[in-house]
This record gives sequence, C-alpha cells and structure tokens, in this order.
Amino acid sequence: MTSNRYKVLVVDDERLARKELINMLSGYECIESVHEAEDVNSAINMIGKIDPNLIFLDIQMPGDSGFDLLNKIDYKGKVIFATAFDEYALRAFEVNALDYLLKPITHERLKKAIERLESGSAEEPSLEYKLKYDDRLFLTLGTKLVFIKVSSIIAIESEGDYSRINTIEGNSGLVSKSMKEWENRLPLNYFCRIHRSTIINLEYIEKIDNWFNYSYKISLKSIKEPYTISRRYAKILKERFR
Repeated sequence: MTSNRYKVLVVDDERLARKELINMLSGYECIESVHEAEDVNSAINMIGKIDPNLIFLDIQMPGDSGFDLLNKIDYKGKVIFATAFDEYALRAFEVNALDYLLKPITHERLKKAIERLESGSAEEPSLEYKLKYDDRLFLTLGTKLVFIKVSSIIAIESEGDYSRINTIEGNSGLVSKSMKEWENRLPLNYFCRIHRSTIINLEYIEKIDNWFNYSYKISLKSIKEPYTISRRYAKILKERFR
C-alpha cells in the first residue's frame, strides 16, 4: 500500500456535484486537502496554485471539456474521471486515468477508486466491455491528445512494447497498448489479427493476392505497402468471411 497523501482538485461545472464529491472525499485519510474548480480556466489557475497530485475531472462542461484541460497542461498526477456520460469511458483509456466514475457517484464506487489509488495499481480503469465500431478513443499520439473513431482505424502494428495506430484520416502514432489488449477490446466483426504483430480493419481491405507457401498479400485502403498474411492467420481470415 502506498503512503501517499493527495492534494485533490475537483473539476466540475455543477456546484452541487462538486460539493457532494468533496464531502465524500473528506472521510479518507489519504486525502490531504480538496479544492474545486468550475471550468477549465479556473482549473488551470488552481493547478498553478496548489499543484494537485489527484484530479477528479468531469468531461462535458461549458466551453472547454475535461479532455481539453488535459491537453493544455503538463500534468503527471493521477486522473479519475467523474461524469454522467458513460460514452467516454473507452475513449479515455490512454490518458493516465486511474478510474472512471459514473454519476451519481456512490460511496461504494468511490471507495473502490480510492483503494486502487492507495494500492498504487498501474492497471487501467475497469472498462471490461468491448469497444463499439462507432466509439471514439481519446489517445496520446506522439505529443498530442486526439480523438480517433474506432471505425477510422485501418491497422494496428506492434512496435516493441507499443503499438502503432494508422487511421483513414492519416493519423499515425504510438500508444502504450499491447496487441493482445487491442485484440480483446476491438469489435471482432470488424477487426482481425493477420500476423502476430498486425491487426487490420476488414472494412478497408481492397484486395488479397496469393503470395508464396500458402501466404497472402493484403492491400488496405490508404496504406501504401501491403501486409503479409501467414498461412495460419489466412485460415482465420477465411473463417471470418464465411
């Protein structure tokens, strides 16, 4: 268990929601102090004053969003999203989020988040359901935080401990997710692994050519070089088209 104590900033445009969460947090010994901000601009000012190491962050607020805040600051602390909108949960799994709380926040759910905080868990938020094809991800690509539609992902390639995403809009960048993690999250009726280091979006297949030794070359829209499908994965791909 970590012995850290936390200076907390609650960022939410709803005053009653802020006050309720602040009151709930007051009962935890690991919380040193709790401060509040009603929008992104006031949050930036407060961050400069108190240097929090834990932010409870709403997403949809008038003006800039919670995601915009993270894009504007150089913040190395923990983030717990607290929002009424479950549609953002899977979009935020690359933003160093410790957890994702849906409003109204219960004492039991907050307790689980604090336990994860105190344990120093490096696990991603408990988002065990799969991505949908029309979902959007909020990912760190290089130095930028960007929204990416799952449907716009053409291919994902393994690069060491990272994976490279290529999208139809021309976005390309590394994220700290393994191929196994992607395979477990992406909708199986649209995405297929064609190599131990490559996952493709079946919707962007332009043609498949015979190669050699029962392997194939597969060309994808907007990708210059074709991918090679091994004999093993070719069988899996054929099954997907039956």
